[in-house]
Amino acid sequence: MKPVHNWRGVLRCAWSIRLMILAGLLSGVEAILPLLDGVLPIPPGIFAVLTLITVAAAFIARLVAQKGLSNDK
Repeated sequence: MKPVHNWRGVLRCAWSIRLMILAGLLSGVEAILPLLDGVLPIPPGIFAVLTLITVAAAFIARLVAQKGLSNDK
């Protein structure tokens, strides 16, 4: 396995990376939510659904060509 030649640009600009970071944050909030039981009026499972949607969007974004992120040398 070999990284793309412009991996720094991909980390900085790719929507798939941004969405995966958001999914990680949502998963973290989902893990912390039971500690705040009753404090916040958030229905159970909402962050799990948001994480699922975000991961699906990251998967789609990974397959879509994005301006400025060409893999050409």
